[in-house]
Amino acid sequence: MKDAIKAAFPYTIPVCLGYVPLGIAYGLMMANANYGVLWGFFSSLLIYSGTAQFVSVDFLANATALLQISVIIIVMNSRMMFYGLSFLDRFNGMGLKKWYMIFALTDETYALLSATKIPDHIEEKKFMLALASLNQSYWVIGGVIGITVGNSIHFNSEGVDFVMTALFVVLCMDQWKAYSSHEPALIGLSCSVIALIIFGASNFMIPALIGIIAVMIIRKKPIQTKLNEGQPVSLEIESQVEIMSEERRESI
Repeated sequence: MKDAIKAAFPYTIPVCLGYVPLGIAYGLMMANANYGVLWGFFSSLLIYSGTAQFVSVDFLANATALLQISVIIIVMNSRMMFYGLSFLDRFNGMGLKKWYMIFALTDETYALLSATKIPDHIEEKKFMLALASLNQSYWVIGGVIGITVGNSIHFNSEGVDFVMTALFVVLCMDQWKAYSSHEPALIGLSCSVIALIIFGASNFMIPALIGIIAVMIIRKKPIQTKLNEGQPVSLEIESQVEIMSEERRESI
């Protein structure tokens, strides 16, 4: 497992740079609402949803009914159900760890698991578990730091949430470079824009996800064909790089 953590860590650095500052912002909000460190720690450990946690601070402060909080959070995070469908096969055989992987499948973890090429010498399931665990640890650490600091000094967290937007852009660029076909990204963008125009900013996410899944199912074979056509090129390049590296080592 140590080797899996070492292999996964470099891929999680962009997530760390986003999760820790945003976790700190969440912790500061919890501190301003007069919640202690344990509240921040266990909410990040057990809820592990930035959207839900940020919203829940105001809900708890205003004594909102638990049923209302639950319904709103379920709707806000319903996209996770769509994420999980594409990983059902990959999570099989992980035993009880499968349930943690389902729980820990955030936007960023999903993006990394989708785009990252797992090293050949690392077991896939251990790598996925290490990546998901590292990402959550960053979020928990950020929350604890924020709530601890928030109890002693004042901090203006306005604008910190833009870190997540920047993180999404970086992950999107990585996926764009990783695949020979850009059709899935264009489908996602097109469906999101259309849903935004039709349903508005507050209601577009679920229709957009349904549209993306429907179009992706229809276009599955052509997209897979494009990806398969681009695969030999990448393999050839990797082979050439390995040969050049071996020749350089022999010359040394």
